[in-house]
Amino acid sequence: MLLALLRRHLRPYRRPVAVVIAAQTISTAALLYLPTVNASIIDDGVTVGDTATITRLGAVMLAVTGVQVLCAVSAVYFGSRAAMGFGRDLRAAVFTHVTDFSEHERARFGAPSLLTRTTNDVAQVQVLAQMTFTVLVTAPIMCVGGVLMAVHQDAGLAWVLLVSVPVLALANGAIVLRLLPVFRRMQALIDGINRVLRDQLSGIRVIRAFDREPLEQRRFDAANTDLAETAMTAGRGQALMLPVATLTINISSVALIWFGGHRIDAGQMQVGSLIAFLAYFMQILMAVLMTTMFLSLLPRASACAERITEVLDTAPTITDPPHPVQPPGPITGRIDCAAVTFRYPGADRPVLDGVSLHAQPGDTVAIVGRTGSGKSTLISLLARSYEVGSGAIRLDGIDLRDYRTATLWGALGVVPQRGYLFSGTVADNLRYGRTDATAEQMWAALRVACADEFVAAHPDGLDMPVAQGGMNFSGGQRQRLAIARAVIRNPAVYLLDDALSALDVHTDARVRARLRAAAAGATVIMVAQRISTVIEADTVLVLEDGAVVGTGRHDELLRDCPAYAELAESQSVGAPG
Repeated sequence: MLLALLRRHLRPYRRPVAVVIAAQTISTAALLYLPTVNASIIDDGVTVGDTATITRLGAVMLAVTGVQVLCAVSAVYFGSRAAMGFGRDLRAAVFTHVTDFSEHERARFGAPSLLTRTTNDVAQVQVLAQMTFTVLVTAPIMCVGGVLMAVHQDAGLAWVLLVSVPVLALANGAIVLRLLPVFRRMQALIDGINRVLRDQLSGIRVIRAFDREPLEQRRFDAANTDLAETAMTAGRGQALMLPVATLTINISSVALIWFGGHRIDAGQMQVGSLIAFLAYFMQILMAVLMTTMFLSLLPRASACAERITEVLDTAPTITDPPHPVQPPGPITGRIDCAAVTFRYPGADRPVLDGVSLHAQPGDTVAIVGRTGSGKSTLISLLARSYEVGSGAIRLDGIDLRDYRTATLWGALGVVPQRGYLFSGTVADNLRYGRTDATAEQMWAALRVACADEFVAAHPDGLDMPVAQGGMNFSGGQRQRLAIARAVIRNPAVYLLDDALSALDVHTDARVRARLRAAAAGATVIMVAQRISTVIEADTVLVLEDGAVVGTGRHDELLRDCPAYAELAESQSVGAPG
């Protein structure tokens, strides 16, 4: 998976990568040539006292060093640019793919995991990519070239290489293999600590209100301790690599000097050749060590690549059909639900079972029922956040699954149960509903939602700041701004999922009256908990355990539907007199 991910997203950076490979090759070749020049200076210059040879070869050495430095700097520069671009593109690919996910895919991964995969996981793969441009190009050339140059200096000491290099490679390779499952667990624990943090930051008011700080502290401590212990395990494994490498290098160096000294004493080798051989030997072992350090990053990067690939390979369930149906004219908003059944993945029974609903443009349909009866699920199906299990939902006689998603969602004005606002200003949030909205249109939408009062009272007006999630507004203000955001796009269908629950009775009545006037030609489908909110609806749909148990107007249902009458009685609302 890691190789496939690198190959796919590094393709646009072929030229910088080619420059890096060429520069690293030249830089490594220069490094390999320097010990040979140094040996010649010692054997042909210092030993015989030839100053001219020392000067000439010294100049060559400086020139080769200059080329090596220039190529090394170029390789780092272009390698960094390619790695940073790779990381940027990979993050963008994950983000873009996640934005296409339906509620089903988002629930499957969870927000904390998606955040970790988009940030931390991508960063780990990006670091590995940058190391690939440097270490993975340099190490093989240095290792093979060092062996050839060392053997060229003196073949009698080659056996030291045959012993030390495999020992170093096998020892560190065994450590790397043991680290792979540890890093997989580590990334999952990062997901867990993100999940705990999101819960605590989002629910800080509830935690304080119920004095649950000690419990949350214990939850965080448990998640933090698990992550720390796993990181320590990984750290201890990585920490073994350097001592193993250092011990192998030092023992091999002592052996090389010992046996090389005997060969010099026997006249089989010159001093310069031994020094050059020792330099090549160190370069070879450093190449092996660099490869080992690269391999130490490989387990974590591989685990991260698997998690990223899992996201990228997950096909969204809500997609455009192969041959979308284009409505003959503007969408009017006629809705027909025919025996709709739906169950969540893994659920024992359907959340909705055989639900039918019919609404014409200009109608207001209210959906009521006990908690868990399937009201919000029906709204989600109407918005095509989920696909129906069986049955069909048609808009203007066309199945929702046959629409191009942009066309369908462009005809809907959705106000979710929790009106989420984005950081920025009030105007920025209203432009989510309509990007080209003018100030007059914004104020008109705010008036429909009865939000113009508190916005106008602020010195900045439409530029009134909005914190992330709208946390600087009350629940009722957030709901009214969310309604204004839906109103400003003038949709054919309004889907209001308990969008008035945080409003007082008087504000609720004012918003409904203004919305009825503003949406006179549109279809309004609303979920409500308060019976007073649905009294004036053209049709009231009563759900119980996912099935329709009553359909009609308020007064009819009071008489003919026991479930509705019981709900109304619990709120002390009777028939209008």
